[in-house]
Amino acid sequence: MRVAVLGGTGFVGRYIVDELLRQGHSVNVLIRPGSGHKAPESDNCALIAGDLDDAAALEQLVADSDAVIYSVGILREFPDQGISFQALHYDGVVRVALAAEQAGTKRFLLMSANGVKPNGTAYQRTKYAAEEHIRKLGLNWTVFRPSVIFGDPRGGMEFASHLKQEIIDSPLPAPLFYPGLIPWRSGKFTLSPVHVQDVATAVVGVLDRDDASQRIFHLCGPSTLTWKDIIYILSEACGKSKLMFPAPALGLGIAASVMERFDWFPLTKDQLTMLMEGNSCDGREIFDLLGIKPVVFEVENLGYLKNPQ
Repeated sequence: MRVAVLGGTGFVGRYIVDELLRQGHSVNVLIRPGSGHKAPESDNCALIAGDLDDAAALEQLVADSDAVIYSVGILREFPDQGISFQALHYDGVVRVALAAEQAGTKRFLLMSANGVKPNGTAYQRTKYAAEEHIRKLGLNWTVFRPSVIFGDPRGGMEFASHLKQEIIDSPLPAPLFYPGLIPWRSGKFTLSPVHVQDVATAVVGVLDRDDASQRIFHLCGPSTLTWKDIIYILSEACGKSKLMFPAPALGLGIAASVMERFDWFPLTKDQLTMLMEGNSCDGREIFDLLGIKPVVFEVENLGYLKNPQ
């Protein structure tokens, strides 16, 4: 099968491309200027130069493809730099889906996110809108909603390495966020980290499966952990002992709403909102369907934090 991949040079996208090639598929990857060094060198991987608003590049990308995988996503937007949730999560999907329809490419796999909803943050709203758009078209679609994704970032940054940098390596105690004014629920919200290779295996695994068509799958790891659990596991994986203290989310949210316009500030108000909502789910449906034994978020599987590439 020849598969067109959008976002193929990102953290998750690179694993998806590698898995496609490992399983013998041919791949067309859209390459933004300056991202060519992130693409694999393979006779079965064709690099198409262009951006999501380049109609000619999208036409070339999908022209001979049997399927499209849209794995473009950002966690933070910078509208002044032309980087926005609307452009990358929604407008890009609309353009690529149109190109796929015009080329007669029916199979469309969309990487969304756990917790998307029509009345949430801008991140959640644009991901949800993209899902709704795809579901209304005459495409053979499958949507994936992953929780936070961990795994060797291979020189980049992901969930665990970001927390290591911002929290574990900091000389300050780790914050246990809590809602409201009373800290009795500090650090109790839950997440279900899922390994990036399990995500890639699941996405590639449904390409030619009719029983995965017109379905939404949640991609969550086998363990549902509190924020406090995660900080403890990361500390142990990094060989450190980390103090923790209750931290009111309200105060940080106010600070974030003022400081988030600066690149160096570690999070935005919306990111804090989504974190406090939690990010857990049951991912057994897709893993059972494909016979995948998911990787557990535990010290043994976080060795890359000590030995970053």
